[in-house]
Amino acid sequence: MTSRLTTLPNGFRVVTEAMPGMMSASIGVWIAAGGRHERIEQNGIAHFLEHMAFKGTERRSALQIAEAIEDVGGYINAYTSREMTAYYARVLTEDVPLALDVIADIVLHPVFDPREIEVERGVILQEIGQALDTPDDIIFDWLQEAAYPDQPIGRTILGPSERVRGFSRDDLRRFVGEHYGPDQMILAAAGAVDHDRIVELAGEMFGGLGPVPGAGHEPAAFAGGERRVDKQLEQAHFALAFEAPGYRDDAIYTTQVLSTALGGGMSSRLFQKIREERGLCYSIFSQVGAYADTGLFTIYAGTSGAELSDLAGLTVDEFKRAAEDMSAAEIDRARAQMKAGMLMGLESPSARAERLARLMAIWGRVPDVEEAVAKIDAVTAEAVRAHAAGMIEGGRTALALYGPVGGAPDLGTLRQRLAA
Repeated sequence: MTSRLTTLPNGFRVVTEAMPGMMSASIGVWIAAGGRHERIEQNGIAHFLEHMAFKGTERRSALQIAEAIEDVGGYINAYTSREMTAYYARVLTEDVPLALDVIADIVLHPVFDPREIEVERGVILQEIGQALDTPDDIIFDWLQEAAYPDQPIGRTILGPSERVRGFSRDDLRRFVGEHYGPDQMILAAAGAVDHDRIVELAGEMFGGLGPVPGAGHEPAAFAGGERRVDKQLEQAHFALAFEAPGYRDDAIYTTQVLSTALGGGMSSRLFQKIREERGLCYSIFSQVGAYADTGLFTIYAGTSGAELSDLAGLTVDEFKRAAEDMSAAEIDRARAQMKAGMLMGLESPSARAERLARLMAIWGRVPDVEEAVAKIDAVTAEAVRAHAAGMIEGGRTALALYGPVGGAPDLGTLRQRLAA
């Protein structure tokens, strides 16, 4: 499958990939306006804006937005991340023009009705409350904050309640005026799509957009640190992070292979040693999150307060051991898992459209899948061991703990155990 790219005269990019045999398509607009683009007084506004886009436009009420897509059997949704806000829909091929019209409408013509702002403010405050009541969710926000203190990339995407309570209609409009320009937008579509027709429609809907200031974002600086919240819960939640490469660094492939081998499945070292052999937890895994200029290698586990100290120590020991004796067989298995996961995911139009937008944002082009496969295949056991050793020697770590964690080792103790 080959992607096609067209850039409109105003800088708005359209990238598509036709998937033969499909009867549906996924289409959306990805905007470089996420949490890390917010000033401190704006923290949470990108997410608030995403919600408000569905609350009415100059042509459609909130109900009409939902009905327009659901009347043809499709669905529409959105999300906010630290580097992007996305608005997307999945529909049958004959309804692609309708889906694009609705997406353009909610992105370009929201009315920000003051009454709807108050309603949605309440919804978002409930969402914040729900996140705070979900330990294995909120701990990752706390870990991010510990890793990148006092930086936009370290702040929660939802924002603190006190900020959300104060956002006004003017604040929403100001953020749109700063970040929702054609150079910041990518229209991506995959499935049963006609590139030329989508370009024609995009020109009609987005071709008149003019440039915006585009405030950019503050460079990330991993500092590390600890966030510990001792609370009577059934489980103690443990999250440890190491600084990892950004997604423009080819070392990210080595990091991902390491993560998969260490904690990416039931055959991984962490799962086998800590859950299967020792029975110290139900859930344990590692994962990699990458951004433009930094990344996080994270290990998470949930256990009892009584077992937390042993679990934390064994986790550190397994990471150290990976730097010493990670085998070629483990790397082969991890590479196979990564390639299969990537290729299976690309059978979905939604995943493929997401990939198009993400790669365009990173590289300004869409590399062939074979290019990614070759980079995964190039990762060796020697490279993984050296990479893990470098992460240990770098000493850049962050720790978040939540629940009955009074007896857990602190970050300094874990760092000493890593260095021993």
